[in-house]
Amino acid sequence: MRFRLALLPLCFVLIAASGLDARSSECGFIKDPDRRAACRAEAGGEGSECGFIRDADQRAYCRAKQEGSESQCGFIGDADLRARCRAETGGGQSQCGFIRDADQRAFCRATTDGESSQCGFIRDDDLRAHCRARTGGGESQCGFIRDPDRRAACRAGG
Repeated sequence: MRFRLALLPLCFVLIAASGLDARSSECGFIKDPDRRAACRAEAGGEGSECGFIRDADQRAYCRAKQEGSESQCGFIGDADLRARCRAETGGGQSQCGFIRDADQRAFCRATTDGESSQCGFIRDDDLRAHCRARTGGGESQCGFIRDPDRRAACRAGG
């Protein structure tokens, strides 16, 4: 027991030295390795984390967001994700109209222009809470998310 307590201060020093802040440390609670890497890339701003994502579409999406470059979006095969990518990397809210899923379309519109009123159109409770958190409702909205991975990503700012 004393050995564990002696290591506790060392753990805090290592965490502080590694540059992890409270937001990016939330990503460690995400079980899915692809979502965890995406969360770390977004929370910490480290584009190198995108390379750990196995899904090619998600990896291209992550890189596009990190670089702020719409050109990376062209490598995404999924049409909905490609439209969301273009909307978030400079194509504007008009790109959200190409998303077929109504909930994802409303989420895209709300987060692209920061207009929380669009969140009310989302039927999925978890996505609606995440939308409200990202559009000014604050981290407290993340607590309403039931899915633990999505809740941790929300708290990390993703």
